[in-house]
Order: sequence, then C-alpha cells, then structure tokens
Amino acid sequence: MHVFYTYFYHLHGVFSIKCWGFSGKCLYLSALFMACFTWVNAQQVDWRNIENGRVIPDKSYSDQPYIVKTDDGAWLCVMTTGSGHEGASGQHIISQRSFDEGLSWQDMIEIEPSDGPEASYAVLLKAPSGRIFVFYNHNTDNLREVKGDDPPYNNGIVKRVDSQGYYVFKYSDDHGQSWSEERHTIPVRQFEIDKNNPYKGEIRFFWNVGKPFSHDGSAFVPLTKVGGFGNGFFTSNEGVLLKSDNLLDVADPADANWITLPDGDIGLQTPENGGSIAAEHSYSILSDGSFFVVYRSLDGHPVYSYSRDKGRTWDKPQYMRFADGRLMKNPRAANFAWKCDNGKYLYWFHNHGGKFIREHPNPAAIGYNDRNPVWMVGGVEVDSDDGKVIQWSQPDVLLYDEDPLVRMSYPDLIEENGNYYITETQKDIARVHQIDNAFLERLWGQFEEPVRVRDGLLLNWSGQNESLPQKLPAPAVPTFWVRDSNTADYRGKSSNAGFTIELGFLLNEIKEGQILADTRDASGKGWWISISDKNNIIFQMNDGQTQVAWSADPGTIHENTQHQVSIIIDGGPNIISFVTDERFNDGGAHRQFGWGRFSPYFKSPEGSKTLLLGSRIKGELNYIRFFDRALMVSEVLASQRWEK
Repeated sequence: MHVFYTYFYHLHGVFSIKCWGFSGKCLYLSALFMACFTWVNAQQVDWRNIENGRVIPDKSYSDQPYIVKTDDGAWLCVMTTGSGHEGASGQHIISQRSFDEGLSWQDMIEIEPSDGPEASYAVLLKAPSGRIFVFYNHNTDNLREVKGDDPPYNNGIVKRVDSQGYYVFKYSDDHGQSWSEERHTIPVRQFEIDKNNPYKGEIRFFWNVGKPFSHDGSAFVPLTKVGGFGNGFFTSNEGVLLKSDNLLDVADPADANWITLPDGDIGLQTPENGGSIAAEHSYSILSDGSFFVVYRSLDGHPVYSYSRDKGRTWDKPQYMRFADGRLMKNPRAANFAWKCDNGKYLYWFHNHGGKFIREHPNPAAIGYNDRNPVWMVGGVEVDSDDGKVIQWSQPDVLLYDEDPLVRMSYPDLIEENGNYYITETQKDIARVHQIDNAFLERLWGQFEEPVRVRDGLLLNWSGQNESLPQKLPAPAVPTFWVRDSNTADYRGKSSNAGFTIELGFLLNEIKEGQILADTRDASGKGWWISISDKNNIIFQMNDGQTQVAWSADPGTIHENTQHQVSIIIDGGPNIISFVTDERFNDGGAHRQFGWGRFSPYFKSPEGSKTLLLGSRIKGELNYIRFFDRALMVSEVLASQRWEK
C-alpha cells in the first residue's frame, strides 16, 4: 500500500497540491481534490468585481477601450492613452490585438504619435470589406489654449485642448496591424451651438464616445458638439450624426461624401426645461430600422429618443423609464445601450440621481460622482403606434470596485462564441470582463413567465393558520469579512458572501417598532426587520462592533394591504437593496440612492439561534424565506410573481 500525503495551500487565488506517492490512485485522488478545491475557490471569486477582469495594456492614462472583431479572428482594441492624466499634452491613440478574448495583447501601435498634437477619443467601425476605420479628435492646428465661457472660466483661458480641432479618421486594410499614413478630415456642418461659442464657430468644440454603426450601406458616426468650457468643464452639449453614404464602398476614403444630421441647426438635446448637458450619445438600430439613442444629462435622468427616418429627425427627447413607467436615474455619466446578436438589448447605467443632482447647488461638479457600481437592465422590442420601441427590465448590479470612490465608465460590449464581454476603464486601468450568461438571461427573463427560485433556500416558512409570534431555528448567516490565514499578518478579506430575506405580510395598523423578524441575542448581535416611522420596512444587522441599517423607500407599506418585500444583502459590492411589491427601490423622489452601502469590515450578523417572527405586529405574516446568497433582483421579481 502506497503511503501518500496531500495538502493544499492558497496563494493569490491559486490552489496547489503536493503529493507523496506515485500510484495511479494517488494521482487520481490528487486530480479529484484539485478539481474540488478549484471549484470551491471559483465560488468565492466574484466576476462582477472589476479587479477580476483582464487588463488591457496602456501607457498610464487609459480611456475608451473599444473593440471590433477583425476578419482574421482578432479583437482589435483602440484606446486613448498617454503618460499623464486625461487631457494632458502627449495624449494620443493606440491600437492592439488579442486572439484569446483579452487574456493577452500584441501589436501595440501608435495610430498617432505621443509627441504630436493631441489625438483623442477614438472609435472604430468595420466595413463589410473588412477595412477598419478609426475616428477621433485631432488638434491639428496644435492650439495650446482656447477661450473659456463668459464670465471668465480660469481667467478666461482653457489649457486643455483635446476637445476641439478637427474630427478625423484613418483606416486599416490589414485588420489593424497597420494604419494609413494619411489622416482624413470629416466636414462637420455648423450648428447654432457652434455659432454661439466664443469663436462664433471659427473654432469648434466637440468630442465623441459613441460607437459608429452602419445601416443600409451608409456609415453613421456620432459626435457631441460642445458650446463652451466652464464649471464642470463642458457647459453645454448636443448630439449629431455624421453620415456617409459611400464611405464603406469607395476605394479612396477621401472620396467619401458626408452630411451632418439631424436636419436644421439644433442637435439632440434634453427634454423641454431640461439642462444644457446632452452628451455621449449611444445608438442602436431596431428591427424595423428605427434608430434609438440614449445619452447623459445633468437632470438626474438619462435621455432617449427615436428616429424613424435614419437620423434626419427625432422624436421629442424624453427621460428613460423602466417597463413599469418609473423614471430611471443616472448622474453625469456615460450610459450606453447595445443590441445583441439575439435581437435583445443591454443598457449600462448607474441607477441613482433624480432631482438630487438637478437641484444641487453645484450639479455640474457633483454629477460626475458615484459611477460605482454599474447597473444593467435588459431590453426587448415591443410594438408602439410609431414603430418598434424598447421595453426595459428592472436593474441588477453588473460591475463594482470595493472602493466606492473608484469610478468606471466608457464600456464596450463584445460577443464571442455565445459569450458576452464588457470593457471598461477607470482612466488608469482598462479591463475586459466576461459576463455570466445566466446573469443576462435572468435580466431578459423578467419579461417571461417567472421561474420559482430554489437555489440557496435555507428557510421556507408559511404562516397560514399560524398564530404570532412564532419561534423558528435561525438560518445560518455568512461571515462577510474573514481572516486570510495565508498572509503574514492574518489580515482580513471579503468573502463575497450574501443572503436574501423575503417576506409576505399584511398589517392592520402601521406603527413604528413592529418587528417582523428578529435574530438578536442578548448582546444585540444579529439581524432584524421592523417597521419605521416612514411607512416602510427597515433592515438592521449588528456584529457586536458595527451596526448597519437601511430601509425601503418611504411610503411603500400601507394598512390592510398585502405586501411582498425582499431584502438583498450583497457582500460583493456591500450593498443592501429592497424590492417591494415587484418594484426595485431606487429612491424615487425621496432620495438620490434607493440602495445603500454597508461597511466592508462588517463581520457577521450571527446572533441568537432562534428566529422570532411577528413580535408586536398587528396583522399577519404570510411567509418568510431565507436564501444563503444574494439573489439577483431578477430572481426576486420572479419569486414575488410566483407567489402571486
């Protein structure tokens, strides 16, 4: 009998096995143990944490890591980069290629040199022939300063010069391995916003983050016009489309025709009485040929519109809404929509804002904050009197960083072999992230028949004909902050754990202090759910050192009404969120954030071994369910709909 000894150690997320003994049985067991422990470790890795993404090389600053798939099988990525910060001298654009979905990159090329005038904010378009175009800002005249708004901004002088000059393009006929020497300038028609700038349109201010697209043989390239520079940098914006009916076909791109859309001399703006910021327009083409566009504002809500005539005219802009009619929220941050190969849509936004940005004393400055986490909704086409429109699901967390002050933005979506990938940047590190397919299917599944959620269900108590209060064995709760025994100082680390509580109840009287569920021990440790003085549910938990509290939106609980409330405690981004009666709580008109954060150092809400239900409530508790994981909002919605 062979003697063997197997042990595991964990270092930087990699498990190792050492085995003494060389029998086939030993090697088989070693492989089995490796597979098991690798699986366990994989469960602890949260794909939503941006640090788990694949880094795209840069030269320090990194912006707009956008990708097209080339005809030789590569991912071609273009990026704005430089050795300094955003807008610094030396800012230029590069390209590079990957053949393994972003695991490694090669062929880094300077499309424009670092020692030339600023070249910035590149976007890509591939023609049916395989030729690839890259469009970008170019400070061709090498201006070193421009005029600011009146009253004078920064003494009337702006030293940052990356958002003016000429809109230009180069092209590649070898899948991005080299680029044309000649740079072509696109003629852009002057609009009213240009005529009103400090140079009366002789110098134009603009930039672009929206990806070009083709339709019916024509190329469409987005552009955001800028009216001036001041508080918050850009003081006014509006969107246009640059259309060429022959760029995709002509041998010499210098022969391309260009027009600027929409008709008239005013571009895409905010709704009536909205603010002056309407920027970073993201376009999609619907199945009936309609154009959809979504863009950022300073109004606390994203803006959208439809064109039924290929961009010549647009419907009156409106603020984005969920399928149930509620307004979406977004700060002054990029919010992009994509049409997927399956004909459905995905939308990236940040899920907070509203009047709390619009009515802030300095919205231009604070509007850039809080781009972490990123939330995503799914969209499906439905019919309207005017043509196809997109119906949007309720949101789920897509990506996050453990530091709430880290901001991420300027994403791109890539599909490869049935998988979905998102790029993003924090202006310092750009990454590629593979998105869990099940996550996306659940988003789109909100428009389908609900499927009952069972995975992770530890407690499923029904209160039919049961008197209150009730005592049950308390379900096991996770530890959020655990000791890392593989470090020399035994520091802590996040377990990425979570849990979800679902309740069904009816209250004959709304009174503060009624307790629906309670696991506190004599020291006060545990978690509990009660009624607050704002006609809503409040969730609290205590680990003996830290107490956490977050509530549902005010006014969501009513007397003599059957309610369903789900509370999601997500230890990845450390977020608590509520879904009440099939509505995700986003704060509405009551608060900027409907979801709340809890301390990343909170340990565990483990308290009493007993779960006390219905203490001091006047009414009935119909059910309580406890899951040992943070359910997606999509799963919670399915669960609530199933219960009906």
